[in-house]
Amino acid sequence: MEPICKKMKYDESMNQPLDFNESMGPGDSHEVLKTFRLNLMKRFQCLHEGIAKQGNPTLLNEIYTELYITESESGEISNEHEVRQIETQSRRAATEDTPIKCSDIFRALPGQDKPIRTVLTKGVAGIGKTVSVQKFILDWAEGKENQDVQLIFPLPFREINLMKDKTLSLSDLLHFFFPETKEMDIFSDEYEVLFIFDGLDECRLSLDFQSNVRLCDVSESASVDVLLTNLIVGNLLPSALIWITSRPAAADLVPSDRVHRVTEVRGFNDPQKEEYFRKRISDQSLADRIISHLKSSRSLFIMCHIPVFCWISAAVLEKMLSRAESGEIPKTLTQMYTHFLLLQTNIKHEKDYEKKVTDEDMILKLGKVAFQQLVKGNVIFYEEDLRECGIDVTEASVYSGLCSQIFREELGLYQGKVFCFVHLSIQEHLAALYVHLSYKNNRSQFLYDMSSELSEFFTYNLSDVHQKAVDKAIQSKNGHLDLFLRFLLGLSVKNNQILLQRLMNQPRSSSDSSEKIVEYIKMKIRATQFPEKSINLFHCLNELGDHSLVEKIQQYLKSGTIKEVKLSSSQWSAVAFVLLTSEKNLDEFRLKEFVGAENKADHILQKLVPVIKESRRSNLCKCGVTDEGCAALASVLRSNSSQLRELHLSDNELGDFGVMRLSSGLEIPDCKLEILRLSGCGLADEGCAALASALRSNPEHLRELDLAENILGDSGVEYLSSGLKNPHLKLEILSDWQNLQAFKTHMQGWTGTKIKPCKNPVNLV
Repeated sequence: MEPICKKMKYDESMNQPLDFNESMGPGDSHEVLKTFRLNLMKRFQCLHEGIAKQGNPTLLNEIYTELYITESESGEISNEHEVRQIETQSRRAATEDTPIKCSDIFRALPGQDKPIRTVLTKGVAGIGKTVSVQKFILDWAEGKENQDVQLIFPLPFREINLMKDKTLSLSDLLHFFFPETKEMDIFSDEYEVLFIFDGLDECRLSLDFQSNVRLCDVSESASVDVLLTNLIVGNLLPSALIWITSRPAAADLVPSDRVHRVTEVRGFNDPQKEEYFRKRISDQSLADRIISHLKSSRSLFIMCHIPVFCWISAAVLEKMLSRAESGEIPKTLTQMYTHFLLLQTNIKHEKDYEKKVTDEDMILKLGKVAFQQLVKGNVIFYEEDLRECGIDVTEASVYSGLCSQIFREELGLYQGKVFCFVHLSIQEHLAALYVHLSYKNNRSQFLYDMSSELSEFFTYNLSDVHQKAVDKAIQSKNGHLDLFLRFLLGLSVKNNQILLQRLMNQPRSSSDSSEKIVEYIKMKIRATQFPEKSINLFHCLNELGDHSLVEKIQQYLKSGTIKEVKLSSSQWSAVAFVLLTSEKNLDEFRLKEFVGAENKADHILQKLVPVIKESRRSNLCKCGVTDEGCAALASVLRSNSSQLRELHLSDNELGDFGVMRLSSGLEIPDCKLEILRLSGCGLADEGCAALASALRSNPEHLRELDLAENILGDSGVEYLSSGLKNPHLKLEILSDWQNLQAFKTHMQGWTGTKIKPCKNPVNLV
């Protein structure tokens, strides 16, 4: 069989504009191919940017802002809430990643020679995955990019879901979605074909990649899920290219050994955020004011990594900053989203139909869908999902027409109806608003409507609801209630309640409600055993307008006196929050800046685990770190989201036990540490044995190991040598001049690793 993807080698001719009068295929298929391209061009040339397909859409090429896309090391699943992932990505320096243009995702980078058939592109909701797909297809249809591909078949999972009960062949499936191809042999060897499956996280098919059902014939009928799995693994059309997009939480639904490249859409970096607003807002002085305001609120500017949030912010701030407004300009997420909801209901009032639909009734019903489907983890809804919430399809269609920028109805190629909120964060905001309003209006009826699974969330009054929601969010393993909690608490604040009164007649909460939940959150911050969990709680305090903990820490950091002050547990959590939300990239974490008579190294490391995970280099030299601190560091090394690449621990009395604890993290394949310095750390036999075991288990990443000024002894050197002889080891430099001769003796005759006769360091190349 010919090599897969030989056609994807870079060729300048691929980027020449297409002449539609030039032959694009054999025989009579030319006109069909021309029609096929033109149909895709018409379908993908407009960007609806959260707006249903009506009115005057914007041409994609007029507003498109290049997204920051990187090649990722793997398609590992991420269980963090997507807002936390955005906050993490906002701190990464661009130099840490390998950028890749959307149009080049099937082309090998310099130094890569393996063929690329299947690409998985991951990214959080609203980050631009679907727009990237749209731009890729449009550029191809217009003859600008990837002209060695003759056919592109975009098959979004939300449309394929509607065919989950069908039995048909791959040929039938494609003829159904793309009827113009019936006139040509689309499976001919003369055509290079690309399948695009957008939205793996929305898939409701049972994708069983372990199934023994093997299909090789495009005319053989099977269930749609069997067709897809056989196409993705290469049993059907092995030479076809496959592109799959997914939110990170579903990235592992396709086995990693079936994916040849993983890319990640990071959304907008800081310059791209500004470029977006300057393109989106025609008045450049207004665009400048909007950018300035967003930069003044760190939490809002971080969220602008998500293009959909930029669109929401532009819609709200363009209205508010271009005219005299009595209300406060939004500074928190809850304020921004509540203003956005107000904006959409005002648009609804301008429409001439369905006057009988009240704001309150519509919001409560949409909120019920949002809440119940959020708990279930659904972001797209079909007729059966709506019926469960007491809404029929006709009613849902009315809502999508009245609030097209909140709730969207899509009519796919299969002619089935699919509903969704424009973005997950809008769903979370409406879910929180539903809970808030339901308790205000009729708590007993609300509890009656709830299933037993959901009713455990609630108790008797709003203050108790808030506390229960805090508990539920902390208990959640993947943080899926974090943003919902921020919105729910933010809605209890006075200025947001004033906004709600403009939507509907709502009594305000008593002032002590916010005070009670603030104290409850601070208690939870003090009590939490997991520093990462406190990050969202500080965001909650920000929504509630309480900045007392953070402001005190900012004073200590600014004055440089933080090492002289004995900090409480909650204050250390505030330190982590301040560092993680700082404008500065966490390129290096220096422990010495915090260690003092009142603050011991091990305790600090335990409290600042989230910070160390996000730093690329951690300098902990001469700080009094012991084995207890090594246990905290091992948890960092075990994390698949850790950015730590250099760990400097020289001149700490770690001893064998400390190095053994550290090695328990080094040996995990997820550990990507490249440089480890353990000079003068009291390392001996047992520590060397643990290090050797780690080098055997995870030989791919560590490049430099400094063991100078440790009396390893002959047995310690023997242990380490057994690890150094791993033929897969990538270690290049071993610094240890005291034990140089012993290493040369034990490594004698081993050709897999060469020890150069230099004093410092020992080079292993």
